[in-house]
Amino acid sequence: MARGLFSWVWLRKPIYIQARFSYLHMKYLFFSWLAVFVGSWVVYVEYSSYSELCRGDECKNAICDKYRKGVIDGSACSSLCEKDTLYLGKCLSAKPNNQVYSGGWGDLEGVIKCQMEEIPHYNLGAEMEHRKEASPFNKPTKGTSVDKFKEMVLSHLKTKVGEQANLPNLVSLVFSVADYNKDGLISLLEARSMWALLQLNEFLLAVVLQDREHTPRLLGFCGDLYVMEKVPYAPLYGISLPWAVELWIPAGVRRSIDQWFTPSWPRKAKISIGLLELVEDVFHGTFGSFLMCDVSADGFGYNDRHDLKVMDARHIVPEATFQKAMRERQCDTDEDCLYGADCRTSCDLTKHRCTPEVTQPNLAKACGTLKDYLLNGGPSDIQEELEKQLYACIALKGSAEQMEMEHSLILNNLKTLLWKKISHTKDS
Repeated sequence: MARGLFSWVWLRKPIYIQARFSYLHMKYLFFSWLAVFVGSWVVYVEYSSYSELCRGDECKNAICDKYRKGVIDGSACSSLCEKDTLYLGKCLSAKPNNQVYSGGWGDLEGVIKCQMEEIPHYNLGAEMEHRKEASPFNKPTKGTSVDKFKEMVLSHLKTKVGEQANLPNLVSLVFSVADYNKDGLISLLEARSMWALLQLNEFLLAVVLQDREHTPRLLGFCGDLYVMEKVPYAPLYGISLPWAVELWIPAGVRRSIDQWFTPSWPRKAKISIGLLELVEDVFHGTFGSFLMCDVSADGFGYNDRHDLKVMDARHIVPEATFQKAMRERQCDTDEDCLYGADCRTSCDLTKHRCTPEVTQPNLAKACGTLKDYLLNGGPSDIQEELEKQLYACIALKGSAEQMEMEHSLILNNLKTLLWKKISHTKDS
């Protein structure tokens, strides 16, 4: 009987092995199929996203067509459309209507930005940028005098930045940029390009802050395509990862990874001082106040000397423009009164309209971005004081105008604390 049982076991064993092999084979096939499916889906989504976001050829063709037809002109037109010495390189676009590319212009490295009329399959949300008209280069019209164009520009800037004594100086700055060949004259084609560019917050800020170190230099333009100086190091801190990888990384781990990819602390301190100085430049500056409505690390970078540079200024908007838009916005809750990531007002429930005053000033938002950046690896002898100053800064509420003295005191205290710590080092 034992012998019969032994034979039965051996008879069953090949069947068991075969069944286990079939199970492992099916499991392997299933996971292989799943990997192929997920991989194909990721490739498809990436390709679809790229083809939607990156339409540089369309942008270049549209601009060059206008240039060849004698509709527009500018310092970059000939290089882009005739000589091919200005070229579009790697796609950096984040939105389909705002095409961004790294590129080269002769010996210069730059970032090329171009506006697209059409916005395919993409929800832009509430934007304050000018939307392109069917014919974006139809102003000024033929026969418009230089004096009349100056009046147009003055009126437009008054609407954008508000009534102020320095507006004539700002108009002069605009005309100096428009006159790219420095012949003292503004042609109709140059004027059309400049008028289209003045509708863009980022371009306006580049003109307003062109003599400040925190804004990349404007290298040239053609129509509403413009070329900015390339910022060597970006973002402010952290590392860019594919979105498919981002999905699997917890927020806490992601913050830790970002902190690995930062300069030494003295250099971080200098970069941070640059952001604080930018806050000063845009708050009650020479040509009005601007609101920083997205103070995330992705919007900033720095150069070899560790000077802060603004990478993306589309959400640094004139306060007058912001307040006008908010007064017109309907709301049911405070959540309806948000522009960008950081500019929030409250909802007046009696009128169901947003109030015009922001609930948090630029400085508080900047300190929120700098908190982990500065406290991580900071010198032990100033750690406690630095943390105290940063948290006091983040706690600021209301507009900067309402708390101008406290705002200035905290800003100066932070700058002084950082400068005293790095003033004796080579990084200063």
